[in-house]
Amino acid sequence: MSRRRWTALAAAIGLCAALVPATLAAAGPATGSATDSAAGTAPLTNLAHLDRLSTTVTPPDQPGHTTYRLDEQPGIGVLWVYADHQDDGGYRNVGGGAYDPATDTYEQGAYDADDISRAAVVNLRQWRATGDEHARDQAYGMLRGLTYMQTATGPNAGEVVLWMQPDGTLNPSAKPREEPDPSDSDDSYWLARTIWALGEGYAAYEKADPEFAAFLRERLDLAVQALDRDAFDEYGDYLDIDGVQTPAWLIADGADASSEAVLGLTAYAEAAPDSASRDAAVRAASRLAEGIAAMSGGTDTGQWPYGAAMPWAKSRSVWHGWGAQMPSALARASDVLGKPRLLDGAVRDAAVFTPDLLTSSGPDNGLLPTPVDRSQIAYGADSRVQNLLSVAEAADRPGLRRLAGFAAGWFFGQNRSGTPVYDPRTGVTFDGVDVDGRINRNSGAESTIHGLLTMQALDAAPELRELAQGAASHVVERDGRKLIEAESGEVSGEAETVKPESAWTGESQWSGGAYSAAGPGSSLRWNLPAAGQPRSVRVVADLAPGSKAVTRFTREGSALGTLDHGAVGPQGDSPAPGALLPTTLDKPFPAQAGTLTARTTGGTGRIDALMLQPLVSRIVLGQDGTGAALLHSAAATGRTVEIDVPGGGEADIRCYDASGRQRTARTDSSRKLRITVPPGGFALVTR
Repeated sequence: MSRRRWTALAAAIGLCAALVPATLAAAGPATGSATDSAAGTAPLTNLAHLDRLSTTVTPPDQPGHTTYRLDEQPGIGVLWVYADHQDDGGYRNVGGGAYDPATDTYEQGAYDADDISRAAVVNLRQWRATGDEHARDQAYGMLRGLTYMQTATGPNAGEVVLWMQPDGTLNPSAKPREEPDPSDSDDSYWLARTIWALGEGYAAYEKADPEFAAFLRERLDLAVQALDRDAFDEYGDYLDIDGVQTPAWLIADGADASSEAVLGLTAYAEAAPDSASRDAAVRAASRLAEGIAAMSGGTDTGQWPYGAAMPWAKSRSVWHGWGAQMPSALARASDVLGKPRLLDGAVRDAAVFTPDLLTSSGPDNGLLPTPVDRSQIAYGADSRVQNLLSVAEAADRPGLRRLAGFAAGWFFGQNRSGTPVYDPRTGVTFDGVDVDGRINRNSGAESTIHGLLTMQALDAAPELRELAQGAASHVVERDGRKLIEAESGEVSGEAETVKPESAWTGESQWSGGAYSAAGPGSSLRWNLPAAGQPRSVRVVADLAPGSKAVTRFTREGSALGTLDHGAVGPQGDSPAPGALLPTTLDKPFPAQAGTLTARTTGGTGRIDALMLQPLVSRIVLGQDGTGAALLHSAAATGRTVEIDVPGGGEADIRCYDASGRQRTARTDSSRKLRITVPPGGFALVTR
């Protein structure tokens, strides 16, 4: 995806600045550690930095905007969106976009509804878990600020203005332009997150402060009415995306946005008494969950997207890590709504896709479908943790719960920097880690919030906290997906490298900003080095309806598989013709070195890249005499591998199938372990 398009998409869903690699690079190289391990059993969750981002503002009178007891309490709670790291180690709060000191305004604003809503969730959960009265007060202030930003009257009632200036003035049309514009004119990510906060807020205050809870219910009713008007007017309709139907009624065409709304709607439905309001919330949650479930894709490790729930209804090729809480939403909805079939896609994402992601790279930002954006942020890492915990509980899969402890190690050093990115002494979560290990040491609202959500989960699960801070916090070895650009191959015949003006196609992105146009009769050859085991070959190509091109792949004359470049439906409602999609070859490439040859006939095929996936990928972890490992199978049958896991004592070895069910469990005191991983499943080792 082009930086401009990727940044625009990021802005539309409220991402922190860490998303853009250039911002990460500007922060400079990592030096030292963000934290020492918290001593003893002191809680990991520290709201201090979230508090310093928080403030109170008294907004001017603005038509259509009010909140609970505004006359008696004119100050409302808000949250600075960014915090820039300073040379002295401190932070300076800043808003979004260019700042005009003459007017004390930002092109976007100082505070946004996206972050205020999620800060409210953090404070609500802290209060409910610990009885922290300060967190309760903060949640109360944030919910009042959030509902002020919600439009209460008129044709857009229930929708939400995204940005607010330092003096409390709303900025519904920020620069750069966002969709929708004005920001309260249609369904949006900020509406979804407002619903999340209102639902959890009602559940928290229902008995503690019934009057405030009643106000939150009224505002949630308004938000649900906005969904009925602006999203569910297309309920039952489908988009035709390159021959595949996707739901047309998701919030902002996003299963990601819709998932966060479901978290709030189910929290409300679980706490509220029977009423017309609850019925409307249940109906909305059911419709959104139905749409999210329809976005689950790939029934096994050989079919894109390898079990993942996809985030964007307008592309078959784009998966991103931030906001991808679709499995959590489906797990909650299956339980609260009594619809167990919703768990099917959630389990595949947790038990098939997530182990694939964690062993290959960790929580990368974007697969489009190649790993185009390999920077990593707290939002994506936290989403993996929350999904695993939610699905483990709803589906009764203890192995997925243990896997959440592995995933949470990202915050304590299991990332490309090798450095903890969360500091329990200050509550700071850094804004991201770039592909080369450089850290963005800014700590804006979004990163802080999602770091804290994971810490709250770990504080509630001491055994997972021990794993995340211990063995799972340091990478010893990783053997996962390898990317080879198609244009790096040796060319024979009519094949050329093409570099489009924009790498973004309109619905996905060319890997490396280029592709190989392989004409009829041409061939491409790649000399592949030896590896520890055979590798599944996933060929990414721009499939075009009606194309007669066929590419056959061989190794030293032995057939591996065929790519049909016309194996895709018509464009339909897709933003661009054709689709960048991976095709897994029938046979793996052996462990030995050799030449992979692609011969194209019948027309011109546009080949983007090759992804080589070990039949059993792995990440080995260890620190301070402890060790752990996660193995994931891309094989069609059980496969045995040998692995060296650091640490002393016996190794606890548990193997799980592709549904997350435990198949075997044993202990072994050997240094080198032989483990048979079920097909499409995963294994967890600790010692």
